[in-house]
Amino acid sequence: MNTKEEKLAALGRLLDIMDELREKCPWDREQTMLSLRNATIEECFELMDAIVGGDPLYIKKELGDLLLHVVFYSKIAQDEGMFDIGDVATALSEKLIYRHPHVYDAEAVKNAGEVVQNWEALKRKEKDGNKTILSGVPKGMPALPKACRIQQKVSTAGFDWPERSEVWDKVAEETAEVQAEIDRKDTDRLEAEFGDLLFSVVNAARLYGVNPDLALERTNRKFIRRFGYMEQQTIKQGVPLQSLTPEQLETLWQEAKTHDD
Repeated sequence: MNTKEEKLAALGRLLDIMDELREKCPWDREQTMLSLRNATIEECFELMDAIVGGDPLYIKKELGDLLLHVVFYSKIAQDEGMFDIGDVATALSEKLIYRHPHVYDAEAVKNAGEVVQNWEALKRKEKDGNKTILSGVPKGMPALPKACRIQQKVSTAGFDWPERSEVWDKVAEETAEVQAEIDRKDTDRLEAEFGDLLFSVVNAARLYGVNPDLALERTNRKFIRRFGYMEQQTIKQGVPLQSLTPEQLETLWQEAKTHDD
């Protein structure tokens, strides 16, 4: 591992490269914060893929790509006279110190849950902080992690199930309401009730310490593997997958599950 001096030197080299690119590369010179936005979103998703995959080299690469964007935005801001990377790092350091009084001050906490509660309370006290509990949830955040984040935030205000097992009654209630709308054939209400059901399932996952986004991605990957196996077997046999009967498909699916295990 690198020493602190080597880490600082590496970051300094990156900043020098960014300065040179903004000066000498036509593409880099033309970029704005808005023009980089979509690429930044893509890099975040690629980093998430790398983390789920668990490959250290892949994670390192994607972290570097995301770091490039942080440096790039900071350089653009510097060129426009707003702030620079030093201001970004200073603001972050001051925020971390302020939001960790149990580390940098005399305040004591009993567990990680109290740390989260204090963090959210301190955010609302800051000059430019969130004025309400949910105001800090990004509007453009994907729906599944957004639902989980909403539930995490309101739980810090005590809005949560007294006993986590009680959430299953809510899941059952929402399931029944979905079925009722299916019977009524009201597509608009059905969409709303499916949303309520998904929200309650996400809440259950949170209460049992499961990240619903990771859990669903795990299932996505498992399904892709198993369905891919089914396709490979039919290709070997020279038979289109679409030509199989439901019973044949089920048999092949069970075989894929055994192969995957």
